[in-house]
Amino acid sequence: MSTAEKKIRMGFIGVAGRGREALMPWFGRHEDVEITAVCDVYEPHIERAVADTDGKAIAYHDYKDLIANPDIDAVAVATPPQWHAIISIEAMLAGKDVYCEKPMCRYPLEGKRMADVAAATGRVTQVGTQIHATENYRRCVDIVRSGALGRIVAARVFCTMNDDSEGLGLPADSAPPEGLDWEKWLGPSPSSPFNIGKFRDGMHRYFKDYADSWLHELGPHIVDLPFWALLPGMPKAVAAAGGRYATRSIADVPDTMDVLWEFPNLIISWHMMQHSSFHFGVGVPGRGRKLGIVFHGTEGTLVADYSMRQVIDADGNIVEGDDYPHLTPKSAGHEREFLNSIVSREECSCSFANHLPLHVALNLAHVALDVDRKIHWNSDTFQVIGDAKANNRALPNYRSPYTLPELPEVTK
Repeated sequence: MSTAEKKIRMGFIGVAGRGREALMPWFGRHEDVEITAVCDVYEPHIERAVADTDGKAIAYHDYKDLIANPDIDAVAVATPPQWHAIISIEAMLAGKDVYCEKPMCRYPLEGKRMADVAAATGRVTQVGTQIHATENYRRCVDIVRSGALGRIVAARVFCTMNDDSEGLGLPADSAPPEGLDWEKWLGPSPSSPFNIGKFRDGMHRYFKDYADSWLHELGPHIVDLPFWALLPGMPKAVAAAGGRYATRSIADVPDTMDVLWEFPNLIISWHMMQHSSFHFGVGVPGRGRKLGIVFHGTEGTLVADYSMRQVIDADGNIVEGDDYPHLTPKSAGHEREFLNSIVSREECSCSFANHLPLHVALNLAHVALDVDRKIHWNSDTFQVIGDAKANNRALPNYRSPYTLPELPEVTK
């Protein structure tokens, strides 16, 4: 398909805040994109999304009907995370290229199946980690890979938020609003009464059944940098600790969480506090969310966040200038890269396969936290070693009748 010959016809599945307010405008601004269809389980979301297209988009209540439309080339999946793997896989099996919002998945086997189906079907995929496309991140990768820091022995990632669950509070369960299919919204996650706190404004991210923790919400952006720069593969062991120690709301994700991933010659760690905005010397102090990534090398240290980077030599002095080789190609833009790949059929930088080691690491952190012990991972068999309880937790645990779609028959 040539962009000069026809437009890329896209369907958007999940058109609440992220799908409608971010993805639709981002993709829709490109002249070679036509927003052909929108889908949501809540009627007002559908109505607003259709209105944004001046009534041109076809409205769907069930994603299965959308992906069955042969006139759609690609889909963007922006549902709550419990749906990501199932919808993405079914869309690929239906012949659609897939842009899936982060987190890519909640369980290691989901991620593996997503990558395997992409390979078997030849579909183009991209995970919605748009920070990956920024020039600052690319220069950080250049610095690490240049050897200027020596051998990297540790990478530390932190995120302090000071948000008290964004005012989530303690809303009571209630009947779902008219026009909402709550059972379909829940999908493969456990049955639960409707609660406006779970449904409004993307607040599902504060509940384990849908997002597990802030590691799944922000880790794909922040932990992405050390995984990209260092290419450590999947961890051989993971330990995690955390809980709800400070915030008061109906949320049940940890408000404090530390994770340690072990690799043969490297450790990577995650430190998250929802109740603090301390900046650990990265960026500027002040209230609000703070985050950072620190690469510790034998010859120097790199400190970075989304927009800044600073090299410190072995004597503790700040290194001025940016005299490092350009080793990482510039990005055309995250969504543009996906669109270009639909035409060229080349793999995206954040394809399901490329993103898999990072997401397995994020998934396994939640396994270790849930079983309350260090776990060891075999990346060849995709199993937790010698721990049946942890290995069971690493598998998708869907409520009936939902199942993880199988690979196409031709690959068996």
